[in-house]
Amino acid sequence: MNQQTRRTMIALAIVAVLGAGLATSIFKPWHAGEAQAVPGPAAPATVDVAAALGKTITEWDEFSGRLEAVDRVEIRARVGGTIDAVHFREGALVKKGDPLFTIDPRPYAAEVARAEAALAAAQVRAGHAQTELARAQRLVQDNAVSRREFDERDNGSREAIANVRAAQASLDVARLNLTYTRITAPVSGRVSRAEITVGNLVAAGAGTPVLTTVVSVSPVYASFELDEQTYLRYTADKASGASGGEGGQSKLPVFLGLANDEDYPREGHIQSLDNRLDTKSGTIRVRAVFDNPDGRLLPGLYARIKLGGGSPHPVVLINDRAIGTDQGKKFVLVLDGANKLAYREVTLGPSYEGLRVIRQGLKADEKIVVNGLQRVRPGITVAPKPVDMAFKRELDQRGESADRKQAATEKATDKAADAKPVT
Repeated sequence: MNQQTRRTMIALAIVAVLGAGLATSIFKPWHAGEAQAVPGPAAPATVDVAAALGKTITEWDEFSGRLEAVDRVEIRARVGGTIDAVHFREGALVKKGDPLFTIDPRPYAAEVARAEAALAAAQVRAGHAQTELARAQRLVQDNAVSRREFDERDNGSREAIANVRAAQASLDVARLNLTYTRITAPVSGRVSRAEITVGNLVAAGAGTPVLTTVVSVSPVYASFELDEQTYLRYTADKASGASGGEGGQSKLPVFLGLANDEDYPREGHIQSLDNRLDTKSGTIRVRAVFDNPDGRLLPGLYARIKLGGGSPHPVVLINDRAIGTDQGKKFVLVLDGANKLAYREVTLGPSYEGLRVIRQGLKADEKIVVNGLQRVRPGITVAPKPVDMAFKRELDQRGESADRKQAATEKATDKAADAKPVT
């Protein structure tokens, strides 16, 4: 090896040593920082946990229906003619017998006068025929007239009397038609608008246009559909005497609320059940009746119906915020002895005093997560914070606050991710 080669190798060795030292000085702090950045085990999430309530209740079922008038009458003309007057204000309350329309009565008054004259003429002829018959009776006894002539006078008298009756009937019809020119309300209630106004010509008959409609105000019907299982449950309670014994269906308490009512302020009773089950829908038509003293219940309005009165039975009650939805299924997260969450599918019932009835899937006193289902998942361990299931309002407020906090955190995270430069 010559002198030049030796110098080259020494220079390369020095460069390698310096490069290794520089690399150590550069990368050592980064590796140290990486070692320090490794996190420890995450702390269990804190969640509100409450025990499912067990209670014996008389369960209420909720339905949707429509209001119907007890009486609804379409007003049509019973005689033809020209409308002379409209006597009501559209939408006003009317009493039975109040005038609604007047049809020109003059032709019918003239017909009454003609019928009266015809009756008078028939009565005169009948009187003359009876006089002739009485004379013939005396003469036939003296053989002054033949028996045939007597029979003719007797038949003439009978015919004259029949003509009087016919004339009287014609007069009755004429007078009746005259009364029909004054159209009155057949029932008490609220009148609609006048479909045909003054000056228009109307005809008589069932196929003619409707002049107006009148619907009764109080009471009103509320019709709704009862499913088969609920119907069987109520009829079983009735058979056992739980709903009032004989005639119990009419004693079932029924409550009604309109679309803008928070509760069910009106109480009524079952008026009738249909005589068959609709096989297409699997329901039976039910009609309840309610008093309507203030007139707010109008036919056609949407009605919320609450029906109760079944036998008391034990149920499980939880807060609605504890219920999650998974592809159409309802579930809760149940806490076991090791504070681990388990998925549990449940079947829901109606609401009761602000809580939800659970028909299947949960037992009383089992602990479940009542807030923040979106922050936890089945299988993880949590730090439970006991709360009272019955404090629904506080749970709702706490849950809404947690939801807002969670949404704000997610929004801030997304914003930071969008602002981070791409390297």
